[in-house]
Amino acid sequence: MPKMRLSICSSTTSTTNHVLKSSIIDKEAVHPVTSLLLEAEAAEEESPSSSSSSSSSSSIRIVDAFLVPKFRYDPIKKHFFQHSGSLPIHGEASSKAALYRDRFLLLSQRVSRDQHFIKSAFDTDVETSQSCQVCVTLSINNTISGWAKRKEMGVISQLEDGHFYLEDPTAAVEIDFSKAISIYTFHHICSYVNSISLILLLLHEELVVENIIIYFKSNGKRRKILIAFFDSQYKITTGFFTENTIIVTEGEMLSEGIFQVITCGFPPLENRDKSLKVLAGHDFFGCGTLTKEEMLRLADLEKRAVNDMFVILSDIWLDSEQVMEKLETVLDGFENVEIVPSLFVFMGDFCSHPCNLSFHSFSSLRLQFGKLGRMIEAHPRLKEKSRFLFIPGPNDPGPSTVLPRCALPKYLTEELQKHVPNAIFSSNPCRVKFYTQEIVFLRQDLLYRMRRSCLIPPSTEETDDPFEHLVATITHQSHLCPLPLFVQPIIWNYDHCLHLYPTPHTIVLGDKSEQKAFKYTGITCFNPGSFSDDSTFVAYRPCTQEVEFSAL
Repeated sequence: MPKMRLSICSSTTSTTNHVLKSSIIDKEAVHPVTSLLLEAEAAEEESPSSSSSSSSSSSIRIVDAFLVPKFRYDPIKKHFFQHSGSLPIHGEASSKAALYRDRFLLLSQRVSRDQHFIKSAFDTDVETSQSCQVCVTLSINNTISGWAKRKEMGVISQLEDGHFYLEDPTAAVEIDFSKAISIYTFHHICSYVNSISLILLLLHEELVVENIIIYFKSNGKRRKILIAFFDSQYKITTGFFTENTIIVTEGEMLSEGIFQVITCGFPPLENRDKSLKVLAGHDFFGCGTLTKEEMLRLADLEKRAVNDMFVILSDIWLDSEQVMEKLETVLDGFENVEIVPSLFVFMGDFCSHPCNLSFHSFSSLRLQFGKLGRMIEAHPRLKEKSRFLFIPGPNDPGPSTVLPRCALPKYLTEELQKHVPNAIFSSNPCRVKFYTQEIVFLRQDLLYRMRRSCLIPPSTEETDDPFEHLVATITHQSHLCPLPLFVQPIIWNYDHCLHLYPTPHTIVLGDKSEQKAFKYTGITCFNPGSFSDDSTFVAYRPCTQEVEFSAL
């Protein structure tokens, strides 16, 4: 029975790859795959004696980032179409421009359906006829020629040193963020001059005060500081605002031709079900399309899979004896539980030293992977019933540090695979589908780099947790890594592999920062922590989307 299940999994992969190469989703090619999957689950129910490894191999599908189909949005026909043809790793200059255009159009079509950005055709409100009306427009070219207060959407770009612009496919306009400041930052500045009582007095008076200069003494010298007073309308929303992020702003054009930003935020999220209705059956995730009946059947099987569990570890330094001892302790613990985990996810880095041009110990690292294989082989229940997924880290061996990263080189892993035949080596990021649930894995030290790249301090009105700001940023941007390309390079033709549209059910962000979990608008996001640094990892139950923090 287990051998039959392995052949089923193999046929699923080959058929899916065939579908991805076609410009049209072929329902007839996908249907046999899903039929085999459902028949396998039905057979599992009928024969209680069959092993749980059969169930795990048929319910879990792993998608390499380089096999994710690419879709583009046509703003004229207002629908998505699948890209046909090859996608070279080294793209032309036009590929870089297409990267930003595709990101913008993806969010633009989402925003165009939001009720806050749809202007009524029969709006008879008297205020809308005034010159200070708030206009909703998605074209910056219209803003340049007008003076009304309006909402704009565009990409933050630094076209000149020290000058930031709001850019879209039609035009670019210089923007001023000086008034888009959080209340926290305002009070933080005020605390330096010991003038809180004066400020509170002024804020409670019905006065129109634009700014005030306060003189004070510091180290025997007379100094002055300009305190600007902003009304509550001058604010920013949760998230990290960095260069290349797409934002929605409210403001007005100044006489100098600069767009004064008053309120700044990210494009609103869209419900996953609403997005799926618009996609007309397109497979953005890379696992093939399913009929409604098949989705209902798989959803029912997913609800009953209460014992399935994923164990996720990040930063497993194979060259550290202490780390290997801790890893063996973890494997010993799960070997003795009643129901072993369905999937172990090992995320890099797999070496304590960066594997760059100065690294000359690849043969030693190969032996250490073989040692890990023997360690797993020494746990027969895990070897037989669990699957092992390996995702490379930012400093692991590979052609470059760009995203997406290809799987670990075969030279390093073939010794391990001799001992663990069901080990899977995938890309970074990587996608996993558990029945109907979509899970995205990324191993990147994203939080630190996002905080360093911020253009304005993040708001603390809703939260002061940096991880929650990070989650809000990537979900609203529908992108795993919205950093500038000079901070984190991305293969231009494969930027779509990092898209988060439609929003997945779960996002796993492997990061060196502390363990965190945050459920944001129904999306479960968590960081398993660094196993090498603080011995932390996560046990995740996909059936209930429950995150269990663990540590040694």
